Amino acid sequence: MNQVTSPLSRSGSGFARVLNRWGLPAPLFLGYAGLLLFMIGDGVESGFIAPFMADNGAGTEIKASYVITVYGVAVMLASWLSGALSDLWGPRRVMMIGLAIWLVFDVLFLAVAVSGENYPLMLVFYGLRGFGYPMFAFGFLVWITAVAPVARLGAAVGWFYFAFTGGLPTLGALVASFTNPVLGQYGTLWVSVALLALGGLLAIFGVRQRTGYTRLAPPDVKPVQSLVSSVSIAWKKPRVGVGMLVRVINTAPEFGMLVFFPTIFIEGIGFGESRWLLLVSVIYGTNIFFNLIFGVLSDRIGWRTTIFWFGAIGCAISILLLYFVPIAMGAEYYWLALLVGALYGATLAGFVPISALLPSLAPENKGGAMALLNLGAGAAAFVGPAIVSVFLGPLGAAGVVIVFAALYLVAAVMVRYLKLPDETAKAIEEDKSLQEVGEKVVTT
Repeated sequence: MNQVTSPLSRSGSGFARVLNRWGLPAPLFLGYAGLLLFMIGDGVESGFIAPFMADNGAGTEIKASYVITVYGVAVMLASWLSGALSDLWGPRRVMMIGLAIWLVFDVLFLAVAVSGENYPLMLVFYGLRGFGYPMFAFGFLVWITAVAPVARLGAAVGWFYFAFTGGLPTLGALVASFTNPVLGQYGTLWVSVALLALGGLLAIFGVRQRTGYTRLAPPDVKPVQSLVSSVSIAWKKPRVGVGMLVRVINTAPEFGMLVFFPTIFIEGIGFGESRWLLLVSVIYGTNIFFNLIFGVLSDRIGWRTTIFWFGAIGCAISILLLYFVPIAMGAEYYWLALLVGALYGATLAGFVPISALLPSLAPENKGGAMALLNLGAGAAAFVGPAIVSVFLGPLGAAGVVIVFAALYLVAAVMVRYLKLPDETAKAIEEDKSLQEVGEKVVTT
């Protein structure tokens, strides 16, 4: 790893040593900070975008869900491309492209499509905007996996998801709860543009670590070859393909519930918009801290064990509680909704080690594994709303939630298959030993 020029990230500084001990790669610190701001801007809309579009050109929430589904398709494609292109161009360039795409089409969506209440343009601009955030965020995730020591990779990706979910939708929803009453929902969406730009520029120009500035693939790998290998690894390394499906299931219910939960909780149960947004903040506020807890814990008890018990099994139980407890108890027992919401947020973090596990299943082709992982993350943004679009009519809201719980149980079965190769497990143990020796030297 090349030396960096920023005093903040020099390995000899006290602050850098503290960050590294916590599992956060010090040279990437400003990238994590910029990602947090970027995702706050992204998350501002999460608690109200579907009903907002329904009132401003879409007409109904079903038609709004179609817009979000188109957006999800773009997110899915861009998530895959973020890994493959980071291998070819370097993560930093991919992040720059993602930031530019998001800002251009976000402005067009607000200034042209929404202001003119033009549904076809909503589909186009909001959909194309979906290429932006995965290229920025998951490009940075590739940078992290290229820099972080393998023995601390669980913690490093835990910090990534701390920043990611800290913004989308935790602090984003909290910002909206304050700005919506003052600026209105439309004004709040313009605030998100400013936050996105600020965070993106901080990450892109603040990180001086040189690994992300250049291509990660060997010089002889051609563009088409890289793109093909990022897909073919799914059948060449079947465990990586299964891991991608687990990553889809991880957040598909999260994206899906944000399509139809707002109307149910705000109007059906009677929480109102402010208490709904606070519930969203509690869910993901809990999640961001458990991202760190499970990231660090997984490096100790095993990535697969953490995903199985705390992620898959935990989410299967908690998502049922998140829906059925408030429905049964009503608005007067709001505190119970906050409690089960916090439980879902905590168990959702149990999937964090999947971002460390997948590239470790194919150490000779980490770029391809990361591309497939990112494809799974992006596919979740499509699969979740798509499940809602297909099943909400015939099964109702309760039926959709049961489908989500069943998917988590399917993920639990899949995780048992994701065993690390013996040589990779041995390398991780050796790296842990080196890390422990290094810490003792620093301490003494």
